[in-house]
Amino acid sequence: MTPAGSGSVTQCATCGVERAEPVPDVCPICADERQFVPAGGQRWTDPEASAARGARIEFMEREADVINLVHRDCPGIGQKPALIRTDHGNVMVEAPNHISEEAVAAVRGWGGISALIASHPHMYGVQSLWSAAFDDAPVYVSAPDEHWLGLRPRNTVVWGGGHPGEEIEILPGVRASQPGGHFPGSAVVHWTARDGRGVLFTGDTIGTVADPRWVTFMRSFPNWMPLSGAVVRRIAEHVSRYDVDRIYANFGGCVPRDAGAAVQRSAERYARWVDGEYDALT
Repeated sequence: MTPAGSGSVTQCATCGVERAEPVPDVCPICADERQFVPAGGQRWTDPEASAARGARIEFMEREADVINLVHRDCPGIGQKPALIRTDHGNVMVEAPNHISEEAVAAVRGWGGISALIASHPHMYGVQSLWSAAFDDAPVYVSAPDEHWLGLRPRNTVVWGGGHPGEEIEILPGVRASQPGGHFPGSAVVHWTARDGRGVLFTGDTIGTVADPRWVTFMRSFPNWMPLSGAVVRRIAEHVSRYDVDRIYANFGGCVPRDAGAAVQRSAERYARWVDGEYDALT
């Protein structure tokens, strides 16, 4: 069941994103070329129905002060939201697609949630319910992607879009900015860890790959649609402002060391391939 007082929502069974009633015939997020409507057609659900089918959230510590929420038998695309614990409060990066009394109690035990931020619309999950469960914690939404909200949390903070490179400080030591790419408002979150090194939470702006020395970039990961070389170089230039020792992506991938350099060399390799420099090798 959902936490007392938080109510419930309808959500797409495919992407897991919440929507207000009346729901459309087809989920707009899934109908977009960056996602997909399954061959079996549109299906709607809610956290209570998912719980009855065995949905639950488990927790995995990635490092001191970074805890991933892992979906088990939940609706949606299986992102692993990250809870960043700081001396000034906790930030949830990406929103879970499920909520339960047990999951909320576990997060309370780690200090609760002071703010939530999704990197892009695929990651909105049931963010309104998680916000409500933590005293209407602010939910940060990128201005260029605001129109994708299917349900607006009570404490929505629309940010960015005013000028290139704009940043916002969510809590001391935790900043977000919008390099775009996957979506115009696609955001990354930078955190200075207790070891003094920079950690970047990249969403789908920068994707981790099988080789942890490299990363990649896509307009659509499910449909393998690339970005242009110019956009990839722009993203790399944008994140070069940060000290980045390690990267955590939104599906559990990680670049464990020298991650800033990995982004730069990966962007250059990618741009050269899509710009045709290596066509002779094909």
